[in-house]
Amino acid sequence: MAEPSPRGPRPPRLGVVVVNYGDPAVLLRHALEPGRVAAWGPDALVVVVDNPSEARHRAALEDVCRDRGHDLVLMPHNGGFGSGANAGAQRALDAGCDAVLLLNPDAELEAPVLRALLADALDHPRALTTPRVLREDGSAWFDGADLCLRDGTTRRAGRRTGPDLEPWLTGACLLAPAGLWRDLGGFDDDYFLYWEDVDLSHRCLAAGGALRLRSDLTVAHAVGGTQEGAGKSPTYLRHSCRGRLLFAAKHLPPGRALRWAAGAPRYAVAVGLRGGARSTLARPGALRALAGGTASGLLAVLGAARRHSAGRARGERA
Repeated sequence: MAEPSPRGPRPPRLGVVVVNYGDPAVLLRHALEPGRVAAWGPDALVVVVDNPSEARHRAALEDVCRDRGHDLVLMPHNGGFGSGANAGAQRALDAGCDAVLLLNPDAELEAPVLRALLADALDHPRALTTPRVLREDGSAWFDGADLCLRDGTTRRAGRRTGPDLEPWLTGACLLAPAGLWRDLGGFDDDYFLYWEDVDLSHRCLAAGGALRLRSDLTVAHAVGGTQEGAGKSPTYLRHSCRGRLLFAAKHLPPGRALRWAAGAPRYAVAVGLRGGARSTLARPGALRALAGGTASGLLAVLGAARRHSAGRARGERA
């Protein structure tokens, strides 16, 4: 009879995936601050994914990951946040992690929260989970949100009621058990930035999974160091408008998707007003980004409607 292994069963492990673009200074100051990461201990495998920008930024990140023992995934081109997150999650799962946690570069995850989230993934293998995400001043940045499937608007949870509301979880700090992540196929690579977390939440619910907001757990998010209060970037403007309509094209019946499309100009105006209209619209390319993102999304909706009509016509002829 074989002797039992003296090492016992392998302890569960969480893969913490951080996607970087550009200067890694924010990531090193917040998400991967050395003292904080050291406290995570052996419960966490750190995977850093770099979407390429300047050669000096990539070189700096390579040096840090080599010195600290972090896994590093170097993307050959910038396919967006979702694509990078998928690559990092795959590295973590290949290493045997029991769950993956997607973490924004400017988010700060403390060790007790990490361990609580890992336990949550083991207890709820068919659920996506996020903690409350707080600004540095302690106010709530994410405390639950919903999507109105009637008109394609998003709001903080609890601000409205109705049968067409569906919850979704932010990708700023998102936990997925390994099996569920594999079954869902991760993020949809068609989203470059924004709305990929809404899409993933929708697919999770459609597959019979659950969405869990751990209100008792918090993560700090240094949103003041990105765009908030200084106007939104053209990248934000473009992909917020595009992502909404891409979601409609992928998941809604043609009639409802076309209603979302009809509301696209109003939505683009609302997006342009976020973060301070004067600051946003003063940025070069802002109006072009709003128009371009909306146009790209409208093409997706119209293409989906044409395919649906063609499919129905083929069915009627058969």
